[in-house]
Amino acid sequence: MKENESKMKIKYKKKRNYINLALGLFWILLSILSFIQKDKIHWTDYGYLVVGVLYIGQYFWDITNQYLTLENGIIKKNSVFGRKINLNEIIWIKKFAGDYTLKTENQELKINTELIQEHSLNELNKILAELNLPSEKNPFTNKV
Repeated sequence: MKENESKMKIKYKKKRNYINLALGLFWILLSILSFIQKDKIHWTDYGYLVVGVLYIGQYFWDITNQYLTLENGIIKKNSVFGRKINLNEIIWIKKFAGDYTLKTENQELKINTELIQEHSLNELNKILAELNLPSEKNPFTNKV
């Protein structure tokens, strides 16, 4: 990805997003049912509601921001404590058990490929293959 290219999002699998939505709705429904059926409300009833709202929040965060963002030569993991690294600073890419580990002199970024849509994974692989790394430090060099 060139320095002047626009933003690219590496997307989560839709199944993962739908599971978060379904879990959120389940916990909220459970909370509502516990409020309706009991004379006395317990703190756990509010816990169900909080868990449901957190899952729904995670769903909306994930569909808005997606898993990774590539912009201006920087790859960023879109989570609460997401990390970002400059693609030009990557010195080694390790591929092991469905994870990619991008390493720089000072940082490491792990990418779980099991969470990524197939089309987005292909795009990510193309970008990683284009990095100027020796073939022994880039498992994608011969796979473009």
